[in-house]
Amino acid sequence: MRVLAIDTALAVCAVAVLDTERPGMSVRESVPMVRGHAEALMPMIARVMDVANLDFAELDRIAVTTGPGSFTGLRVGIAAARGIALAASRPSVGLSTLAAYAAPQIAKDDTIPVVTAIDARHDQVYIQIFGPGGRTLVPPRVASILDAVRAAAVGPVRIVGSAAGLLAAAWPAGIAAPSLVETHPAPDIDWVARLGAAAAGPVTPKPLYLKAADAQPQDAYGLPRR
Repeated sequence: MRVLAIDTALAVCAVAVLDTERPGMSVRESVPMVRGHAEALMPMIARVMDVANLDFAELDRIAVTTGPGSFTGLRVGIAAARGIALAASRPSVGLSTLAAYAAPQIAKDDTIPVVTAIDARHDQVYIQIFGPGGRTLVPPRVASILDAVRAAAVGPVRIVGSAAGLLAAAWPAGIAAPSLVETHPAPDIDWVARLGAAAAGPVTPKPLYLKAADAQPQDAYGLPRR
């Protein structure tokens, strides 16, 4: 299966092409950025597709992270994936950013729970906890750092995600420390591609926001209606 993977959900703009029938065939590009995904994404996709020597019509699936993450970034990636899927008459699939973070750790050892934590700002995190076999123990939600730690500190765990360090710093005394704490600004784009290839079937990508945007309309500065 040939998969084009796109991730603009967090502080990285990343694209990869994976061909599961050709071991080792993976072309990727990833650039750290907080803003500017909209300008960077399409040229990056063009470069990666050119290196992979593929036309969009030769793809089997387009995969994209759907969040949680940056509101603007999510819209950029999802719009691109939907547009390419429509133009190339290929299916698209949406993937949780939380699951993409956890995937490599679950693949290494699926017996020890994995806590995925993404910084949601204002002392909050987006969290999901995966148990043995990758089964969801705590579904995706937004929580305070203290509530997230209470949910996670129930036994041996591994913590990954952009807010992994925040949870580790708030870990309660007397509870066994996490066996792994990995802080990365975004999931590995290769794993987004792998999850896209393994997904059960096409699912129209839709944003997974989990909370309202921080920026709110300023009614006091609105133009009067006529």
